[in-house]
Amino acid sequence: MKIKSILISQPAPSNGKSPYFEIAEKHKVKIDFRSFIHVEGVEAREFRKEKINILDHTAVILTSRNAVDHFFRLCEEMRITVPDTMKYFCISESTAFYLQNYIVYRKRKVFVGNLRFEELMDSIKKHKNEKFLLPCSDIQKSEIPDLLNQANINFTKAVMYRTVASDLSDLKDIKYDMLVFFSPSGIESLFKNFPDFTQDNTKIAAFGPTTAKAVKDHGLRLDLNAPLPNAPSMSMAIEQFLKK
Repeated sequence: MKIKSILISQPAPSNGKSPYFEIAEKHKVKIDFRSFIHVEGVEAREFRKEKINILDHTAVILTSRNAVDHFFRLCEEMRITVPDTMKYFCISESTAFYLQNYIVYRKRKVFVGNLRFEELMDSIKKHKNEKFLLPCSDIQKSEIPDLLNQANINFTKAVMYRTVASDLSDLKDIKYDMLVFFSPSGIESLFKNFPDFTQDNTKIAAFGPTTAKAVKDHGLRLDLNAPLPNAPSMSMAIEQFLKK
């Protein structure tokens, strides 16, 4: 069966550049983007029920732009003035750069990792006397809290936003030859929107082991599992699949 249409379960690239566009042109395939999930902020009145006092903490661990946005959003909604002495530990340079939308950047209070949380832990361990706040989603992986606990870091996990299924009702009568997923939440959204979904000849691609497991747990056939040794990205894996 020739693949003629692919749905990527992520938002379309905002800069108009993507290897998927090159694949579409090269292989004469229609590629659409549609986010199956989106983030919603926890409201201030709900966050107060957690009895977490933000000002009890001297440092914040920021693992994404969502964490940055919702930390400062809640502070504003709760009329909390974040002190200039607050330290920020960012998982990557891009997250640290994004932080400048909210604070005046000073090296003495911003510490940067290199995408992997294990690398950021080196900076965190050097500041073990701080009391850390970890803004996160309701479905955060256990890896980060586990690493912090193993290092005996004093931290508070604060759920400030949620990952929820998007409304996909407009896709009800639209068929694609391949569906591409990047998280278990995407699979959950598929079945929440279409409880009677049957795979039939539709190819399913999944990025990462947890997403692949979610595909199989829902009784679906996994046709493409990325990353591969010779295809570290989903776009590269899809191109190889189309060539076959």
